[in-house]
Formats: sequence, C-alpha cells, structure tokens
Amino acid sequence: MRILLFGATGMVGQGVLHECLADGDVTQVLCVGRNPSGRTHPKLHELVVADLYDYSAVEDRLAGFDACFFCLGVSSVGMSEEDYRRVTHDLTLAAARTLARLNPQMTFVYVSGAGTDSTERGSRMWARVKGATENALMRLPFRAAYMFRPGFIQPLHGVRSKTALYRAAYVIAAPVFGLLRRWRPDSVTTSVQVGRAMLAVAKRGALAPLVEMADINALG
Repeated sequence: MRILLFGATGMVGQGVLHECLADGDVTQVLCVGRNPSGRTHPKLHELVVADLYDYSAVEDRLAGFDACFFCLGVSSVGMSEEDYRRVTHDLTLAAARTLARLNPQMTFVYVSGAGTDSTERGSRMWARVKGATENALMRLPFRAAYMFRPGFIQPLHGVRSKTALYRAAYVIAAPVFGLLRRWRPDSVTTSVQVGRAMLAVAKRGALAPLVEMADINALG
C-alpha cells in the first residue's frame, strides 16, 4: 500500500507516520508539506511544496497512491472566519481535488475534530468551517472518504506538538489521560490508535464516513 501523508511534522501527523512506517502492508509513504518531516526511513519519501494551494508542478509525483492521510491543521484561536476557512477548507480542498482527479481509487482520510458541525450553521466558527470541509470532501469522487473526529489525543513514542504551550499542557495532563481512559474511555485516544485506525479504514473501510472517538478507538 502506497500512502500520501500531509502534515507529518504536526503532532497527529507524527503519530500517523510512525504507524505507517511500522506497518508491514505499507510499502511507501510520501510526506507532502512545506518542510521535510525530519525522519529517515527506507519507506519514507519527501515532497516539499512551497505553495500548498497549487500542485500543478508536482502532479506527476502524486499519482498511483492507495490512500491519503490529511493531518494538516491549525488552531482557530485569534483567527477570523475568513482566514481560518482559507487555511482549513480551501487548503484541504486544493489538495483533495487534485488527488481525486489523479487517484480516483484512493481512500482519503481527513483529520477533523470532535464537535464538528455538519450543518455548517452552528455558533462555533471552527466547527462550521470543519463541517463545510468535511461535506465538500465527501462529495469528491474518491473510492471512499472518512472524516476522523478525535478529541483528546495522548502523544506516544516521542510524538511532540510543535507548539510550546501545547507541549507543556500535555506534560501537565499526562496523569489525567490514564484516569480518562479508565472512567471515560471514549473521551481520549492515543497517537498510536489514530494512526492504526487510519490504516484500518484504508485497508478495510469503516461503517460510516464520520469516524468519531469511539470508532477511532475500536478501529485502532
């Protein structure tokens, strides 16, 4: 299985990359982004793209893949809806439309978030934009498209957030993850389970296109 991975330098993407490289069914991972992932591995290839809204110059590198794991994302804190939509909805769709044309048999997996608003009319800006992104992706002519909606993700195997504040928060919250997993198991997942769940739906599919926290944990 050949996989495209967007966002390999982020916390979610790091975990997904770790699981992809460890999976015996995966023969190649091509990481696409503005910067290299910083990893080296016989299965791993890198494609640095300066403009993530335009893939016309690299289309020959993006064909022939079985799955795409799209883990790019930013926080909406301090952003206007217009700016957040551009870096969430527009950037994601620029890649997805290109990939749907080049790889119609591909399975596309998008990392959204718990609480995403499928109606696109709710009061929370980020949830509306994520909902619009999900809906647009599910209309594209992929073989299958799945919207992952994780909440709290415990980073494992050295996975770290690029944001210092988030790194500190995860250190402080580490003891809480164990309690949540014991008392409310479907309120938290791990970077390992997210990566393995993505690989599972790429191989075997899932019951529904919206993959909520309990589904992620079951699949992973």
